[in-house]
Amino acid sequence: MREAGLRSHSRQAGLARLYGATALACLFACVVPSVPVLAQTITAKPVPTGTQMLLAADTLVYDNDKHTVTAVGGVQIDYGGNKLVAQRVVYNRDTKRLVASGAVELINSDGTKINSDHIDITDDFADGFVNALRVETVEKAYFAAESGERMGGVLTTFHNGIYTACEPCEDKPDSAPTWRVKARKIIWNGEKKTVRFENANFEFFGYPLAYLPAFEIADPTVKRKSGFLIPGIVYNTDLGVGVKVPYYFALSPTYDLTVTGTGYTKQGFLGEAEWRQRFNDGQYSLKIAGINQQDPDAFIDTNPFDNGHNVNSGPTGDPNKFRGMMGTKGQFAINERWNFGWDVLLQTDKNFSRTYNIDGYNDLVHQSSIYLTGLSDRNYFDVRAMRFQVQEDTLSIDPTARAAKQPWVLPSFDYAYIPDMSVAGGQLSLNVNARVISRDRLDAVLADPKVDTSFNNVRGLEGQSSRLTAEAEWKRTFTTDGGLQLTPLLAFRGDAGYVSATSESLQVVNQMASNLGEDVDMRSSLARYMATLGLEARWPLLFSMPNSSHVLEPTAQVFVRPNEQYVGGLAVPNEDAQSFVFDATTLFERDKFSGYDRIEGGTRANVGFRYSGAYENGWGTNAIFGQSYQLAGENSFAAPDLVNVGADSGLDKRSSDYVGLVGFNSPSGFSGSLSGRFDEQSFEVRRAEVKAAYSGLPVSLSAKYAFIEKQPLYGFTTDRHEVTLGASTHLAENWRVFGTGTYDLEQSVLVKDGVGFAYNDSCFTYVMTFSQTRDSVTKEVSQNIGFNLSFRTLGDFGTSTSAVDTIQ
Repeated sequence: MREAGLRSHSRQAGLARLYGATALACLFACVVPSVPVLAQTITAKPVPTGTQMLLAADTLVYDNDKHTVTAVGGVQIDYGGNKLVAQRVVYNRDTKRLVASGAVELINSDGTKINSDHIDITDDFADGFVNALRVETVEKAYFAAESGERMGGVLTTFHNGIYTACEPCEDKPDSAPTWRVKARKIIWNGEKKTVRFENANFEFFGYPLAYLPAFEIADPTVKRKSGFLIPGIVYNTDLGVGVKVPYYFALSPTYDLTVTGTGYTKQGFLGEAEWRQRFNDGQYSLKIAGINQQDPDAFIDTNPFDNGHNVNSGPTGDPNKFRGMMGTKGQFAINERWNFGWDVLLQTDKNFSRTYNIDGYNDLVHQSSIYLTGLSDRNYFDVRAMRFQVQEDTLSIDPTARAAKQPWVLPSFDYAYIPDMSVAGGQLSLNVNARVISRDRLDAVLADPKVDTSFNNVRGLEGQSSRLTAEAEWKRTFTTDGGLQLTPLLAFRGDAGYVSATSESLQVVNQMASNLGEDVDMRSSLARYMATLGLEARWPLLFSMPNSSHVLEPTAQVFVRPNEQYVGGLAVPNEDAQSFVFDATTLFERDKFSGYDRIEGGTRANVGFRYSGAYENGWGTNAIFGQSYQLAGENSFAAPDLVNVGADSGLDKRSSDYVGLVGFNSPSGFSGSLSGRFDEQSFEVRRAEVKAAYSGLPVSLSAKYAFIEKQPLYGFTTDRHEVTLGASTHLAENWRVFGTGTYDLEQSVLVKDGVGFAYNDSCFTYVMTFSQTRDSVTKEVSQNIGFNLSFRTLGDFGTSTSAVDTIQ
């Protein structure tokens, strides 16, 4: 018997041992009936009445006595989209059968290829017998058998057959593929779109792993067919071992349903259902999940704020605690410019979806939103309502808990427009932003005055606040004969705001103001403006050398503005400008704040240079260095707000700290960068980041070191030092080993680490990982083991993709 030419892999002696850890998993994946999500019919198209058969051959012999026609030498037949190539073909006009021999290749009208030494088939190509055949489908799935027969153009039976989805190896066509199924009989039903195996063995790299008396999978061409999907295995300390079994309902070409049951050894049965529906202009999905926990006490921790209850699992001793969720996502194109969509999560408690790893809803921070977006060549419009849900483990009565302090954003609005016509020879841009925020709980961290009065932070007020911002900017660039580029700039911005804070919030603001020695001027409504007159001067200088070219661009900017209004009196909430970093990337920004709630005011100058270099050998270099100066007026970064965003930022002095960045890249895969902020007097390092990487074969390496000096007023009372290392190496053509680790030098804690190995080829993927995370304060360790096997056309088995990919 000639087997199908299958993909070749070396049989190293240790290969079986490397797969020993998941051999049982492979066995389990194969013995459960499964339906992959793949599609189209394999039924042979009937030949239209009156279709003529086209035949070409070196010699034609007519035997009128036997009623046969024999074609010899380079025979080619084309009949109704079916093509046959052979060395010899005999056609019997009485039986209407074709008997082909000698390097026969039959290509059906659906694209399926059949190779054999001998084929006996009807003249409509619907029924026939084949000896020592090989079959290649359009989707690159392969069958081989000692013999086969086809009936009615839809039912093909292979005797002593082999099935695989691994591509053939040109060098060693007879070597064992990564995986294959050998069966006494394989029945390929093109009408039902199934492949049934009887008396089968599943082989892995040529080694038999499982005997399967009978099982059935979907046809390799099928995208949608009802049936069981490949099961999965999950593990969690609080949940135990879980076996996940999904069932897929292909209800129509436009909608389907997947129902999944998961049994956990510690918590019982979790049920999930997901409905998906597609339209011409979009799609949506709806997912629900729920469980009656057997052991809610497993989630009870020893937190001092617990008091015998846990928000995640109910009171101690409640064995019937129900937890569940409902989530929906959708996106629709109103037309070519406008899109409408949503992503909404509702659940019984704050971290059910993360605890039970509900796919699509298991992020630490989930943003529920409803939005309308429009985009054209020079316009952008976006309006959305948002709710941030923090799926944390801490208790709701724990002061450090963040979930209940997240606001509703109803709504957030952005509009940008750049006219296509120049204005006074320059470019005009318009921006509008608005937001309305409602928060049910005060989000404040205030230090104990007896211990430390410097740490004050009110990240969000309980109550409602709103703001409307409109801004226009005009700029034009002039280039002198000497190459100097001058860009004058005019900008005007106006804001209107409303604040309704609770009495508790005002009390906290008063306490913060007292600690900082500031006044409280919290107003229910306010209006402010900012006008800017700016000038930027750049002088690009090109230096050409025999093997390289370099561009040095000295740059200076001056922005003349009035003082920022309502700052220093803690009058304006800061909701969207809380994240602020002064480094080389923000040196030449007109307004260095990250959001609209703060405005940079006063007269400021930014001075520095940019550099880039290119070399004939493929190397490249770049650099930025400079400093910023508050020339006149009040320094916005020295004036506190409710989160002290500018404190210890390097810009809170009249002469800022120095910021710089230098980097390189090479054609061999090496790259690196060094960036930092340095004290403007002593040049002491205040913030630094070093990166280095190599990407190539067989090794890829990465290293990163980050240092951030303490910022007590901003909320960080200690220095932060962290080192992250990562590596990946290819042991062989398809094998890869990888690992990563992050070490906190300040706390002397290996924050997280992980290792894994993976195998990947055209028909099989295998990944196994082990990772650990540690709390930098309590040193508590959390471990995760994940594996995933993916057989092309058969399906996936193992833990979820997100769990597998965490350390890659």
